[in-house]
Amino acid sequence: MTFGLRKLGVGRVAVAAAVALGLGTVAQAQEYPYRDITTAVVWGAGGGTDTINRMIMAEMEKHLPVSINVINQTGGVAGSNGMVYVKNQPDDGYTLVGLSESNVTAAVQGGWDKKFDYWYPFIVGGSPDLISVPANSPYDTLEQLVDAAQAAPGSIPAAASGAGSIHHLNLLAIEQGADASFKFVPYKGSAPGQEAALAGEVALVVTSLAEQAALIEGGKLKPLAMLTPESAEIAGLTVPSAFDIYDGLDKYLPLKQAIGFAVHNSASEDVKAALGSAFERAIASSTVADWASANKYDVGGQYGADAQKLFSTLESTFAYTLKDLGAATVDPESLGIRKP
Repeated sequence: MTFGLRKLGVGRVAVAAAVALGLGTVAQAQEYPYRDITTAVVWGAGGGTDTINRMIMAEMEKHLPVSINVINQTGGVAGSNGMVYVKNQPDDGYTLVGLSESNVTAAVQGGWDKKFDYWYPFIVGGSPDLISVPANSPYDTLEQLVDAAQAAPGSIPAAASGAGSIHHLNLLAIEQGADASFKFVPYKGSAPGQEAALAGEVALVVTSLAEQAALIEGGKLKPLAMLTPESAEIAGLTVPSAFDIYDGLDKYLPLKQAIGFAVHNSASEDVKAALGSAFERAIASSTVADWASANKYDVGGQYGADAQKLFSTLESTFAYTLKDLGAATVDPESLGIRKP
């Protein structure tokens, strides 16, 4: 009797093991993705990179059998904390990194030790930068602001996201091109920097037109100049180009945004193909087109090799711009980054 029970127990164990093995085999055989995906955005909530990622992930979900959860992993140098966090996750496509062109400077600023081709990126789009001041600012033109900075070098506080961001590089370029010096105050993303301007913590802010649009239209920020060769129309105002005000800006400007997300470049081809298919369908949707138009963005749509080529150019341009401006802590040549 005892022996029979033991045999029955062994049989049950064997059946349970077989079932577990079978389930494991089924799980392994399931096509990607079969569980929810997480996107870790390296910049703060409410900023351009965060907003774009939440929008595109919601649209991509429509073409995937799982949900995509968006979180924020901020801090470090040029968004390095978020990139390191995702780098340390398995390269199985279940943890993506939400990033922007500003992250290409992390390596030359000592944030991490890899070139940007570590990633397989997807570019949603971008928006041009401009300089604005609070609505009650005494400065009504870029010339007035620069004259004040020249009169008291390093005394006028300026917000331009984190060190090494595109907004910071644009601020550095204006300083060089206009022969002025501001007091750079770093913030963890565009939204906190803009809030600091509204609160009077800083005298000016450099972020994108898309990020500032609502504040300009609401009369809270006063735009002084676009950091592109073209002027812009917003809220019944014509925002002049800084290029028409100061000669020589084309040596450093314009620097364009490229906002999106990425997966490990070492991820499998199946993962890249699944994400690529959902991305293509999302980018082609009227939802994305309408959102971009309403929010002052240009749609990109590049991914894979095309996006890597674009980011490689940005990495080279940004890295050597920082080096020329004396703001790089690591020589880009030592990282294998070629000159533009």
